[in-house]
Amino acid sequence: MAAIKLDGSQLASTMRAEIATAVAQHVGAGRRSPGLATVLVGDNEASKTYVRHKHRACAAVGMRSFQHTLSATASQADLLELVGRLNADPEIHGILVQLPLPPQMDEGAVIRAIAPRKDVDCFHPENVGLLTAGHPRYMPCTPLGIEQLLTRQGVALAGKHVVVLGRSNIVGKPLALLLMQKPSPANPHAGDATVTVAHSRTRDLAELARQADVLVAAIGKPRFVTADMVKPGAAVVDVGTTPVDGKLAGDVDADAVRAVAGWLSPVPGGVGPMTITMLLHNTLTAARIQEA
Repeated sequence: MAAIKLDGSQLASTMRAEIATAVAQHVGAGRRSPGLATVLVGDNEASKTYVRHKHRACAAVGMRSFQHTLSATASQADLLELVGRLNADPEIHGILVQLPLPPQMDEGAVIRAIAPRKDVDCFHPENVGLLTAGHPRYMPCTPLGIEQLLTRQGVALAGKHVVVLGRSNIVGKPLALLLMQKPSPANPHAGDATVTVAHSRTRDLAELARQADVLVAAIGKPRFVTADMVKPGAAVVDVGTTPVDGKLAGDVDADAVRAVAGWLSPVPGGVGPMTITMLLHNTLTAARIQEA
């Protein structure tokens, strides 16, 4: 029996309708419409596309968005000056600096310059620390999107063994933190799962992957996860988006894994739409915090 599709596009549409209703209620209570500022440095075509999608998503749910573009030769001082102005602007509730940045810029310093209450990506060390302690202000967008993609489509996480392939600051590490923690009123999305993080130095990685009830592939290697690495009936979430022959390829060999897994997210149309939806969720949360 073929795996059940973890359809991120469909779920994102449902959740964006929920967010649009919440935004209308927020504005109806006399508060500012949530405002998201994006900052794009340079002319990377993929980054331009990502930013364009985020602005369209904001418009669709009734949020305001403000696009700021700097040239590829801009200095770090130019970028920090812009971030400082956005930090001080009460019309802006969330700030997103599109990564990667040009080599003359210190990515860590830029992330730290964003006011934590406007850090809707949840990259600032203060917000990462709050997540680590189990009292998150915001949830990282892709990890929360993965959690929602699973739980809203009937994949239980509590007590399950989750194996995360990849240890990035954007997906692997924050996802492990989220899914291993005990749910609480402050942290309702915590997974209550047993989590193993694997990476390039992990021994017997394939054997470890076969032990997973939920397998998340976030390593950036096209079709790395093959059918013999998947436990029969497991939920497999593909976070990979590598261009191959003009198309996006995931980290999972979908054609082969589909016959073994119980659930499988597609590429595209799986995690990607959920990530943008969680950005909208965080921007609304930021507006509620700042407009309280």
